[in-house]
Amino acid sequence: MKLAELNVGYALYPLDDPRMAGFMDNLDKINALAERSHGYVWRTKSDSGNATDLDVPGDEQMIANMSVWEDVTSLGNYVFNTIHAKFYEKRPAWFENMTRHHFVMWWVEDDHIPTLDGAVERLAHL
Repeated sequence: MKLAELNVGYALYPLDDPRMAGFMDNLDKINALAERSHGYVWRTKSDSGNATDLDVPGDEQMIANMSVWEDVTSLGNYVFNTIHAKFYEKRPAWFENMTRHHFVMWWVEDDHIPTLDGAVERLAHL
């Protein structure tokens, strides 16, 4: 089994707004770091290379990030023990404070690629 995760948010400003530059200008670098990280398996992305332009089922204003990892430790090391942590700390500058669940993890079969629809359902169930 592998660990799938979904985290969602609402940008405070349009993604092309200069106030979002610190996030948008580093997104490719942070995503590339994830892909090189120990335990990384897969992440959802569009032709743009990220997921900021994908429609989240039921909420077109929401931005979603979904990935699959070998285990919780691998995901945790990437999130909290790499440069990603610095960007995670800056989240309040770019994203609304969520007042409902915005993160969910679940186990998937080794060869299963989760769908955004299914992930959003899991988040809603949580």
